[in-house]
Amino acid sequence: MSRVPGWLDRLGAGLSRMGERLAERRAQAEKEDADDGLPPLGGEPSDPGPGHDVPTPSGGQDSGPAAVPQRTPVAPGVVSRPRPDPAAAVPWGVRVAAEVGWRVLVLAGTLWVLMRVISAVQLVVLAFAAALLITALLQPTVARLRRHGVPRGPATALTAILGFVVMGLVGWFVAWQVMENIDNLSDQIQDGIDELRNWLLNSPFHVTEKQINEIAANLREAIGANTDAITSAGLEGVTVVVEALTGILLTMFSTLFLLYDGRRIWEWTLKLVPSPARPGVAGAGPRAWRTLTAYVRGTVVVALIDAIFIGLGIYFLDVPMAVPLAVFIFLFAFIPLVGAVISGALAVVVALVTQGVFTAVMTLVVVLAVQQIEGHILQPFILGRAVRVHPLAVVLSVSAGGLVAGIGGAVVAVPLVAVTNTVVGYLNAYDRGRAGLRHSPPPHGSTAMEMAPVERPPSGG
Repeated sequence: MSRVPGWLDRLGAGLSRMGERLAERRAQAEKEDADDGLPPLGGEPSDPGPGHDVPTPSGGQDSGPAAVPQRTPVAPGVVSRPRPDPAAAVPWGVRVAAEVGWRVLVLAGTLWVLMRVISAVQLVVLAFAAALLITALLQPTVARLRRHGVPRGPATALTAILGFVVMGLVGWFVAWQVMENIDNLSDQIQDGIDELRNWLLNSPFHVTEKQINEIAANLREAIGANTDAITSAGLEGVTVVVEALTGILLTMFSTLFLLYDGRRIWEWTLKLVPSPARPGVAGAGPRAWRTLTAYVRGTVVVALIDAIFIGLGIYFLDVPMAVPLAVFIFLFAFIPLVGAVISGALAVVVALVTQGVFTAVMTLVVVLAVQQIEGHILQPFILGRAVRVHPLAVVLSVSAGGLVAGIGGAVVAVPLVAVTNTVVGYLNAYDRGRAGLRHSPPPHGSTAMEMAPVERPPSGG
């Protein structure tokens, strides 16, 4: 019988000692689990001892393994701590900045898309905006005729025809006056240029004839160099005329339908608004329309007063084409601030080149006096509190409207800002009122009785 090698004997003894140590550690772990009321690791739940019941989620006693929570093994010396919420780990200021930032980006993107759409259909937008302004001017006449018993169709047709005839006559009168006086005006302009040249030569500005001749030569060269551009602009004028006629037709049709069926169009528009926001928008609509009506009617009255008084002033100063200039002053008054400057400067230039420096200075005095009376007396009295827009907002809106859509954009910019101001103010007040009602105590006593719904008796048939 052969002897077992020594190395194999030592290996078996080492494995025996390792098994004994593992058994001791397992027994110690089972004992700790039994003291904590947990089942042994990897095995059946241990007996908690007499008098100890294992709690179950249902409140009863159950010795099944499914009713006992399992223990998660944790490495010795490591403390298990829950990780914080990632949103809570971000500073509060950064979170507020991020919330505001992405909302501003969404608004900026929406505004950019809206501007692109408006630029693509600029003619339609301007025609509809002009129709709204004309409707705000003519709608009180339709309402007055309806109160006197005239049906809606004839009242609308009569008002629209009368309004468009008046506007057409004004345009025809301006064109007729310009064509009638164009020859005389050319001669007067030439005489005025010669008079201005002589005045500059004798003025204290020390202007020499050589400098005047150089200025005239530079003007002739500029006109000659830009002949192609002027010719192309003349060719593009045909397209402008076609677009203008199309816009006029769209404006006429839109005005006619807005006068006839404006209420139903507004009710249909309300159906596009989400139901939770519909009551607020329904209340803001009539207030916005009153603001627009007050703006248009007030602007017409102020523009008419400007045109009459400035026209009388330049007429008595013997400035040619006083009546067409007065009509231009009336039309340009619909462009706040900028229009008054342009029309007044046009009257001063015509007076300068036709009647001389003194007449031009007197024309400037008349224009400034009338505009000061308009800005400080007429507009606050006529427009009142219906249209309250800060002068800075007026300047910025007119500039932005002119950049986006030219003269038409400048005309509709201020009424758009005024209407937006009214709508935003009403919606803010409406939200505050709803918040106050939500947080107010419930009615009691006689108030509760008054607010309680009352059943109406059925009407007899």
